[in-house]
Amino acid sequence: MISRETIDEIHNRIDIVDVISDFVSLKRSGQNYKALSPFTNEKTASFYVVPSKGIFKDFSSGKGGSAITFVMEHEGMSYVEALRYLAKKYGVAIQEEAATDQQLQSQTERDSLYIVMNFACTYYNDLLLNSDEGRSIGLSYFRERGFNDRILEKFQLGYSLNDWHHLEAAAVKKGFSRDILEKAGLIIRKQEDKTYDRFRGRVIFPVHNLSGKVIAFGARILTKEKDQPKYINSPETAIYHKSHVLYGLHLAKNEIRKHDFCYLVEGYTDVISMHLAGIENAVASSGTALTEDQIRLLRRFTGNITVLFDGDAAGIKAALRGIDLILKGGVNVRVVLLPDGEDPDSFSKKMGSTAFQEYLRANTRDFISFKIDLLSADITNDPIRKAEVIRDIITSISVIPDPIKRSVYIRETSDLLKIQESVLLTELNKILIQERRKQEQDQTRGTLTLEPVPVIPEEPAISTKPDTPLMVQMQERETIRLLLNYTESEVDDGSSMLDYMLYELEEVEFTNPVYKEIFEEFRRKAAEGIRLDNFYFLENGSEEVKRTVADLMTSRYETSPHWSEKFHIYFAHEKEVLKNVSMSNVLRLKFRLIQKMMEDNLQDLKASTREEDIDRYLQIHSNLKEMEKEVANELGIVIAR
Repeated sequence: MISRETIDEIHNRIDIVDVISDFVSLKRSGQNYKALSPFTNEKTASFYVVPSKGIFKDFSSGKGGSAITFVMEHEGMSYVEALRYLAKKYGVAIQEEAATDQQLQSQTERDSLYIVMNFACTYYNDLLLNSDEGRSIGLSYFRERGFNDRILEKFQLGYSLNDWHHLEAAAVKKGFSRDILEKAGLIIRKQEDKTYDRFRGRVIFPVHNLSGKVIAFGARILTKEKDQPKYINSPETAIYHKSHVLYGLHLAKNEIRKHDFCYLVEGYTDVISMHLAGIENAVASSGTALTEDQIRLLRRFTGNITVLFDGDAAGIKAALRGIDLILKGGVNVRVVLLPDGEDPDSFSKKMGSTAFQEYLRANTRDFISFKIDLLSADITNDPIRKAEVIRDIITSISVIPDPIKRSVYIRETSDLLKIQESVLLTELNKILIQERRKQEQDQTRGTLTLEPVPVIPEEPAISTKPDTPLMVQMQERETIRLLLNYTESEVDDGSSMLDYMLYELEEVEFTNPVYKEIFEEFRRKAAEGIRLDNFYFLENGSEEVKRTVADLMTSRYETSPHWSEKFHIYFAHEKEVLKNVSMSNVLRLKFRLIQKMMEDNLQDLKASTREEDIDRYLQIHSNLKEMEKEVANELGIVIAR
């Protein structure tokens, strides 16, 4: 178990902008930062980071919290894993304490999967470098490709022995169960009592998540066995979903941000060869065709992708399929076509690093001109073929979500193909209308299938009576907001916000379960002499508490400094009038609670039949009425009854 001192030191070193920037491309917005949500597919940025408070809030998904919470949510890590990741990032030496039996039992399956995958990666790497078979077969293969020691270490490359049970035996000896080895995809269970290694006699390419943790493996066979596939990959597991992962992104993300574009190549060795050539902003979608999730992943770091086409028909055909998907994701696409029969691996070695980099710069083209040249090569005297090419190109343009970009590409296509722009626009509108109708039909079918038609009353009742329980909860929300944002701020006569609220609301019981949980935890810990801050709830609260705390601490909007600097219109900061704000809030909460008690009492009065009960409820109502009047006078409001 990580010691409290270590956790405090991690908190002291964390820069939330620095942490989140490892995973998301942030842009300054006033005093804060914003970005497209890393948790949902949105077109307008609603993900905010507030450095002054050390929190993030994603208005798209509702998620929010501290830097630690973000790493947990984004990377699927446990609290302890996130702490270890951040400790390593900031160079904090971890001090550990003996864990209790209960803590040991609470280790999740995900923790075990990460641990066993890291073991397997180290094991395969050791076999590559230190076993006779690994050196003679695996290491020789990598050396032939020009992979030096730095590259072997950087990508953690390895080798699996040509043995049915070698990894399994080593892992079991280390204490790993066969169950967790199977769940990690490292062994295959043929029968209840028969298991064997998935990877045998192959070079190993570890696949990492964004934070650099090993989550899967790709394995290439080096012999020419007809009944064996060239590559096999890890299956989907609790920590690996291949459509959400790009090979090499954990190493490329900073360079992608720096250059504001990314090279997209086909395979593992292509990425590694790009690094050897000094080009580190390169990734691959190995083991799967390019997916929308992978494009969204890249959009966090850049809006520009350059696709490298292998110089053969199959490579070009595969890359063309991905272009429309990239365009649909709102990303700008450029392309580089390599000479026939070449791929990034072979061509970079043939050219040398400097010449290869220069070739990429000189031969990068806009996707429209490239696609037109590619498709129109054989349409000189074939009007039908020309019409097909035009329709194909317009279809690609139609998937672009930005209408301005569509217009620019239409004009470029018109110039290149010598066709009137109005003709192309007509075809574009036809495609867009067809697609819109298709979506409407799909939505209609979904509605009819999934949702019954609601019955609307002939005369819907419209209530003008205020919703007192809701108003109570709104005031409870404001109380918790003040408490979270100004816990130790001075309110009255040297008292902190926490002390003031606990004293004034000593006998108040919150009605909303989430607000009640937060307030009661403040109260319980204070009785033990422990002063909580908002980060306690962001890291230890329930999912609903974390979401609520992040929401109450984050504002989507802020006052422009121009109001005071340029227009000389001044706003008092809430902290400057905290005494009035807190006193008013306490009174309003009590006022709403009294009104709720009166409503509840009246319901009991209406249901009463015994005379003594009626008299008692009438007396209670009279007392509550006096209390309501007294608090209303304090607030300076008039009660209409």
